[in-house]
This record gives sequence, structure tokens and C-alpha cells, in this order.
Amino acid sequence: MTKTRNLGLALTAGLLALAGCATQPAHPRTAALRPLPARPYAAAPRQSTPRAVEAAPADRSLQVQAAAFESFMRHARGIDAAFASPADVAQALQTGASHEPHELEAGMIAYAALAALQEPRFVAAVRAESSPGELARRLAADPQAALALPGAEAAGARANGALYAQGAGLAGDGEKVKRAAYSVQHQDWSKAKVPDAAGRLSRVKRLSAESYRPAREDAAELQMALAQTTHRPGAPTPVVARGVALAALSVLGEQRQGQSLMSEPRTGSCLHMAKLNLYQCLASAGPHYEDIFCLGQHAMIDPGQCVVEATKAPAARQVAMTRISDRR
Repeated sequence: MTKTRNLGLALTAGLLALAGCATQPAHPRTAALRPLPARPYAAAPRQSTPRAVEAAPADRSLQVQAAAFESFMRHARGIDAAFASPADVAQALQTGASHEPHELEAGMIAYAALAALQEPRFVAAVRAESSPGELARRLAADPQAALALPGAEAAGARANGALYAQGAGLAGDGEKVKRAAYSVQHQDWSKAKVPDAAGRLSRVKRLSAESYRPAREDAAELQMALAQTTHRPGAPTPVVARGVALAALSVLGEQRQGQSLMSEPRTGSCLHMAKLNLYQCLASAGPHYEDIFCLGQHAMIDPGQCVVEATKAPAARQVAMTRISDRR
């Protein structure tokens, strides 16, 4: 009865601890460079609390990793495409560059895990396992095994939906920024060359290598984002399977056994290439409007699409990537 009454409280405790770790109200990686405040984006009405989230209270790294993902996606989606000066472009570029690819990849899987934990039937099934130690070892060795658990299909659909919403949202906002690279050219300042282009690229690379540090609002934002998760049925992907397995390990109190699940080769490569393409684009850019293009395409659309593709089965992913290549 104690576990039933406490269902969902462990994540709340973790989020409160995450809030306690925060030392600054602004986006952690860009505060020193005085970025523009993130513009809130339109979203569906939010519930006040998650439905049924459980994570091991002894290890809060899952919440911290997920918060790193949600924080970047939220701030990047807040980039305003109505650029009016070189300063606007520079500050938006700082925001868009502020993620380390490996950290974002791990955060994406952690976010999928916390979304999967919204399914009460799945959580109950994991708790009811008669051999939790054996199950933990099996999941750590083969995350696909998690998909056979009762309620896992619904948990996977919720993880899929959570990731798809984040990725599609960022890619969609990136399209707006990319279009602004053309519409802004009627403003004379946009056609002037970026001063100290080499220094600008160095700053972007430095921001891209910095680790996430929680901001005061991140705990609440993560909780609200998780409360919005909806089901998106489909064949489970490697990232989704890892998220579901990690969720089960968290319920079992064996989250540390899931460290090997925090990376997925195809997704990791996609995020890494998006960052390298951003560097290459900025290295060859001249006027400010070209920086806007680099920002929209490689700092927003590309990583957003990486997240979207991580929710698609291999066959569907190949078709989608072919269409993207043709469009470019």
C-alpha cells in the first residue's frame, strides 16, 4: 500500500532536488553572453502534475539528464524569427548552439524513459516481477526485452509521442528561422558581413562543449512537459526501447545498470553530424542572413529531425531521410 500511495512522488522529489541545484535563472550556457529571453511557444494546456511517474529516489541523474534535453529544446524553440539587428542574430545563435551532442542524446533517452513512466499499468507490472534482479540484468543486456512487459506497448507509445512532439516542434520552428534568412534581406544590416567571424565560430564551439547546469525553472518545466505526453503508436525504435528499458530499471531501483542504454549509434551520429554541419556552415558564412540560415537549418531543423527520426522504425526512417535529401 505504501508503494501505491507513493506512486509518482519519487520524480517530484527528484525534480525538487533538481530545482535546488539551480544557481541561476537564465539559460545556463548562455547567461554570461546575455541572450535574449526565451519566447514562450504555443502549447497544449498543461496538467498540473504527471499521472504516474516513478524513478529511483537514490539516483536522480535520470531527471537531470532529461532536464538537459528539455531545457535545450525549450530554449531553442523560443528563438524569435523576427530578427531586427546583428545582436538578435548573435544571441539567437548562442541559444541554438548551446547543447553538447552526447549530452543531448543521453537526455533524449532519459526523457523517453520518464515519459514511459507515465503509464501506471507498466509501472505496476515491473513492480510485480517475481525476479527483479534477473529482470534488471536482462534489460541492461537487451533493452528490447522491456517491450514484452505488460503495459510496455502503451509506455513505448507515450515515449514515442513525447519525443516526436519535441523534435517536430523544434524542426518546425527552425523552418520559420530558415525562411527568415531570406525575408530579412530587405534590411540592409542583414547583408553586412559578420565581424570577427572566426571569434563567433570559436564561441559557438565553446558553447557546444559546455555541460548542462540546471536553471531554476527547469524542474517545473520538465514536469509540465512530461504531463503533456500523449500516445503515438508505432513500431518501437531502438531509442524508444532504450527509454522503456531504462524506465523499468528505474522502477526496480537499478538505474545504474542502464548506463549503457544512454546512447544509440544512429541517433548519436545524427546529432553529431548536425553540430559539425553547423560549424561548417558558419565557417563559410559571410553576411548576417547566412548566419540565420545556419541557425535555422543546422542548429534547429537538423537536431529536431534527428529526434523525430529516432521515433520512426528503420524502414520509415529511410523513406523520410530520402525525402529530406531530395528536398535539400
